[in-house]
Amino acid sequence: MRVLSRPTVRVCCLLLAVWSGLAGPGGGGMPASAASGPSESLKSALSPAQWKQMEGCVDRALAWIASSQAPDGSFPSLQQGQPAVTSLCVLAFLSRGHQPGFGPYGVQMNRAIDFVLSCQESDGLFDYEPPSAAGVVPGSGAAGENPGQIADASQIEQQLVPQRAYSGFGRNVVGRNASGATYNHAIAGLMLGEVFGHVDAQRTKEVKLAIDKALLFTRNLQTRSKESDDDKGGWRYLRLQFEADSDLSVTGWHLMFLRSARNAEFNVPQAWVDEAMDFVHRCWVEDDGLFHYTAWGSQSSQYTRGLMGSAIVSLSLAGQHESLQALAAGDWLLAHPYQEFGQKIGRGDRFYYSTYYCSQAAAQLGGRYWKGIYPPIVETLVRAQEADGSFPSPDGTSFRGFGGRGGGTGEAMYGQDYMTAMAVLSLTPAYQLLPVYQR
Repeated sequence: MRVLSRPTVRVCCLLLAVWSGLAGPGGGGMPASAASGPSESLKSALSPAQWKQMEGCVDRALAWIASSQAPDGSFPSLQQGQPAVTSLCVLAFLSRGHQPGFGPYGVQMNRAIDFVLSCQESDGLFDYEPPSAAGVVPGSGAAGENPGQIADASQIEQQLVPQRAYSGFGRNVVGRNASGATYNHAIAGLMLGEVFGHVDAQRTKEVKLAIDKALLFTRNLQTRSKESDDDKGGWRYLRLQFEADSDLSVTGWHLMFLRSARNAEFNVPQAWVDEAMDFVHRCWVEDDGLFHYTAWGSQSSQYTRGLMGSAIVSLSLAGQHESLQALAAGDWLLAHPYQEFGQKIGRGDRFYYSTYYCSQAAAQLGGRYWKGIYPPIVETLVRAQEADGSFPSPDGTSFRGFGGRGGGTGEAMYGQDYMTAMAVLSLTPAYQLLPVYQR
């Protein structure tokens, strides 16, 4: 009897969902290449009418995202946010059951994947390099600016991260995208791991080569010299900090990349994961029963809903979703439900970032956590959606440039496509179509 490889199994399962043409829980017909409904174990959190309302919200959001694609295949964002934002948009389509090369968004997804692949540098890092160094006023949309990139945030970058040269891979990163690049890299790698086996033969070869190189870069970044043993095993920015050199946020994304790659049968040694999980555990503070941003230093007292969700997801990826730490973090999230759009808890919290992580965390924990955390997120996001299908800035920031799709402050800095993709990913974990998040 022939045994199917894991990528082949993933494709077959998704094609069965597509071909079945099943109706959603509300009884309505689903798009030709979309999910048939939430998994049975997560279905009871909403009524059939609420599921139908949520699905309509997601489908309008995806149609809006598709309409914004730039000629280069990207979805608009800061240069410093690419290719992460484009990757998040692809993940949003995947989370609803859409596939590269098939259905209403197949062409757009393939073009976006090609853009992400084009962003990989020779050492394996995924980070956008603008095709021209010509100066453009940020957010102006001036002639000659790449259509997919909203603005150059290099000045914002310098304010966010102290300059300290890092040449661990043979280059000095001062003046480059030293803080955003590690997010770009991990999120792009995660997306490619999820599409591996779902694209055509030529793209499969390209994706495989790209993931192999990206994994080596991730490992080199994980094992570089760090000032404190408390930071070992984790990840942070390319440019080393004046104190903590690993944080829970960046580490969570790299763990998801490793899990996605391992699911697709790439070589991810268990030691890489174990070292990362040791760092995650060091971010737990027993005195207050919370996960914190860093294991030591001035930011070690910082905690948010997003960080709590990130920790739960990280623990779940390592099979520790029933640990006392995961359950305690889940209890904290239950005690801090989403009550209004844009609500933030903790210094440095980001609304869409936190809804994404909390929704995924709730799905991993299941049971009372899912029923208590997910419905308020759905209610808040569905109510906030714009008439055109997009999602607004949580801070009331107006968008500038590129048809009003981005260039504001805070989370809005990364554009409306970013926020809309994160909203979709916050709403769709019940479909369990992204292998990295399957329970």
